[in-house]
Amino acid sequence: MSERARLTKVGWEEDLTYERSDATPADPAGNQVLIEVEACGVCFRDCIDRSGRFKFIQTPITPGHEAVGRVVAVGPDVTDWSVGDRVATTHRDFCGNCVACQRESGSLCQGATGVLGLLIDGGYASHLMAPERCFYAMDQGIPATEAAVLHCTFGTSYRGLARFGGVGSGQQVLVTGANGGVGSAAVQVASRLGATVTAVTRDERHAEYLTKLGAQHVIVDAGDRFHKELSAGPVDVVMDCVGPPTFNSSLRSLRPGGKMIVVGNVVEERASVNLGFVVTRGLQIIGSSGATRADMRAVLELHAEKPFSIEIHEKLDLEQADRAQRMVQAGGLHGRIVLVPKQGS
Repeated sequence: MSERARLTKVGWEEDLTYERSDATPADPAGNQVLIEVEACGVCFRDCIDRSGRFKFIQTPITPGHEAVGRVVAVGPDVTDWSVGDRVATTHRDFCGNCVACQRESGSLCQGATGVLGLLIDGGYASHLMAPERCFYAMDQGIPATEAAVLHCTFGTSYRGLARFGGVGSGQQVLVTGANGGVGSAAVQVASRLGATVTAVTRDERHAEYLTKLGAQHVIVDAGDRFHKELSAGPVDVVMDCVGPPTFNSSLRSLRPGGKMIVVGNVVEERASVNLGFVVTRGLQIIGSSGATRADMRAVLELHAEKPFSIEIHEKLDLEQADRAQRMVQAGGLHGRIVLVPKQGS
């Protein structure tokens, strides 16, 4: 038995459909790998995809880019994986040859087009077929619901903070949208890297939770005034997990020469920037997304040394994929929603 959720039309007027079949999945060809999915996270980017903000999305399509599972078949050209391996997904395939790939920036690859949930079917399914470079090795002992979301939450946070932010001991880091999947991961990663962390959330109910994750300071703010409430003064790095609603307050939270790592874009409105402020204070604004296999090895090593707290808001069946996306779109969740196929229940 196989099952999957499908996006048949961009937008929110129609629900995601649910399909169930007794048909056997097709055999992989070339460099394709077939995995039996244990679980798949529901990311806000899935909602962006559904809203049509990526104009090149192919429909009908199976959403999802946060899957974990076991390899059940490989194509004749596959060299990275064997049947029985446990793997998890990155956002997309990469060619390994272009300038971006040589710089370990596979998320910017121009030579491969296998983007999960946008151009090829993703992980809201019992089985997932994708090019072998869409996967990275996953430890055996991590529960499926947690393993599924590690790349898009902790991987994204690690890459932005460690590689682009250069975060280390003694630095001050601020995280917006800190109660969400990426935000809560960023609080923990920044703390693990030795930084003092200020977490920004719009709901007082999340304050105690963020303190337990390692935030030394928590600011409850709608998104446009938190720079005026920094008890320890301006920060070295901001990880902005929200986008336009928090963008300018994030910039104004930085010390001269500070870095703003942008990983969130939750609304369609564009941010307005005072370029004079950026120029005179020597600020850096850096976009970041996803993580490489090397990044994920580092994340898994940190997790093995001292397990991260991976908050799962709710676990749902694939039949409830539409409800899951609508919950994520509404916001205010405490961690990730994860979809589990029937064989992974």
